Amino acid sequence: MSWIKVISYNEAESRLKKVYDKVKGPNNTIDNVLTIHSLRPHTLIGHMALYKNVLHNSNNTLPKWYLETVGVYVSNLNNCEYCVTHHFAGLQRLLNDKEKSEQLYKAIKADSLKGALEEKLIVGLEYAKQITVDHNSLNEGVIVNLRLNGFTDGEILELNQVASYFNYVNRTVLGLGVTTDGDILGLSPNDSDDAENWNHS
Repeated sequence: MSWIKVISYNEAESRLKKVYDKVKGPNNTIDNVLTIHSLRPHTLIGHMALYKNVLHNSNNTLPKWYLETVGVYVSNLNNCEYCVTHHFAGLQRLLNDKEKSEQLYKAIKADSLKGALEEKLIVGLEYAKQITVDHNSLNEGVIVNLRLNGFTDGEILELNQVASYFNYVNRTVLGLGVTTDGDILGLSPNDSDDAENWNHS
């Protein structure tokens, strides 16, 4: 499951138990990416607040499936199979189109996006890639190019935050040896209107 000790739902007490009750899925399941924080529950609270507001907030204007695509793409660039597996399952559920999902998955795995999405969305993914693997080359011209391709500044911020969040979580997972053993794939906090509702379904 991981390279460090974690506290399971059944072993959790006091503050950790309360946080677990906020994030649990079916049958009191807690994703391993969350239990990895169990020795420091305050970092789990920070992680969930960031995750919920960056990826699952109704004030975002980019489609939720596209934000998930950004996450899968960044995770693939970082060779984080844990996040690719989890978030592609969520992406499939959001798209509800097996053929399109499979085409997109192949394009992401090959890092060859042409034809898999419209040009505007590919430009957004290229920005996410630059943040991930070549951040020192970023300059204002990159933002100008995103605007020219139809992104508003608010949407650029959404792209930036989702790419940055996944770089954070990929390094958490890879740095602590987190696996999907025992996880239910594709669960997420789906009540996008309530930033405080972290329940996974």
